[in-house]
Amino acid sequence: MNEAEDERMELHNGNLYWPTTESEDIVLERPMKRERYDVLVIGSGMSGVLTAYTLHQDGVDVAVVDKGKVGAGSTAANTGLIQYSNDIMLHELADQIGEADAVRFYRLCADAVDALDDVAATVGANDVYLRRDSLCFASCDEDVTKLKREYEMLTRHGFAAEWLDRDALKARFPFEKPAALVTKGDAEVNPLTLSRQVVRHLSKAGVPFFEETEVTDVVPDGDGWLVMTPQPHETFYAKHVIFATGYGASPLLDPHRIELNRSYAIATNPLPHFDDWDGQALIWETKRPYLYVRTTVDGRIIAGGLDEEKPETPHSEALIRKRAERIKQEVETLFPMYELTVEYAWAALFGESIDQLPFIGEHPDRPHLYYLLGYGGNGTVYSMLGSRLLSDLVRGIDNDDTRIVRLDRTRQSDTVRP
Repeated sequence: MNEAEDERMELHNGNLYWPTTESEDIVLERPMKRERYDVLVIGSGMSGVLTAYTLHQDGVDVAVVDKGKVGAGSTAANTGLIQYSNDIMLHELADQIGEADAVRFYRLCADAVDALDDVAATVGANDVYLRRDSLCFASCDEDVTKLKREYEMLTRHGFAAEWLDRDALKARFPFEKPAALVTKGDAEVNPLTLSRQVVRHLSKAGVPFFEETEVTDVVPDGDGWLVMTPQPHETFYAKHVIFATGYGASPLLDPHRIELNRSYAIATNPLPHFDDWDGQALIWETKRPYLYVRTTVDGRIIAGGLDEEKPETPHSEALIRKRAERIKQEVETLFPMYELTVEYAWAALFGESIDQLPFIGEHPDRPHLYYLLGYGGNGTVYSMLGSRLLSDLVRGIDNDDTRIVRLDRTRQSDTVRP
């Protein structure tokens, strides 16, 4: 993707819900630019601000640059399901990369959920970061075997999980499915509030944010990098540069293993109670593309799905409303006792790598140039995980976990789409 394509790309369209929960915009004073920074993070979405947060916590001098305003990208369209389980199940990932590495990656994701809990508490967002169980149900009888295999592998490796057969599921939820898997230790979040609270926390601590500052190029200079912008007097020098640009362009990185698709989401009217929703668990299913459902602190249901292999968001409001109505109908099939109306409906881009893992690490040929690209359904979890790996890398700390998500990994799935 070139810069012109990136400029035209719209990350979301429609009527977003999360911005309505924020009563105050963030107003950041333009900082004075210094001659040199240890680390420059490009991007102030969830991955960028979490990376800056972790680096700052670890005592690293860091600044953040973004071509837009903080929180204006895909974070506002994120549906905020925080799960350590991935779009590729643990047993499927084990078949792909080996059981030891697959289990280690899942453990890193579970640890990242806990770390996000700590971040939310530190920055004053613990009221919008709530721990939840997740329930994944078998969409059809044929999927029960796969789901049972996942349950057995999770429990064998110490992940807290519970198996529900048809009767046990029906006793706890108002819908009937062949079976379900309950996993523990996940969460739901208002992603926009969390990311903005991180920005407020970092800004108060003196971390500079350069908004509306487009990066046009990065050029090696000695043992560091010159980061170019359209304004000659705003060229930055940093020893380390981290691209946390979400679904935007990532300069000097081969994009051939990345696919952009689009998905749809809704937020309903507030409901008086969730008595029929055991623990307000995060709900998803085995079929692909899958329906996912969660609640919010003000009593709404957020649901999404209907993924399409199209790398642009639709401009047709009628199409978005049509997809929204289909999602609402699927939620009503699960919870027929709720009287639902769609109050917010939107479409958003999401990225996937063809092996379902994020790309995190140092450029294989360009020292001190790093990427945190959390492609997949667990972007916020990957962002937290990646921030910790990158903090080790820029501080010269060996971390064997980086090889699982390294940029130059080569597997059979790089040439054959799963």
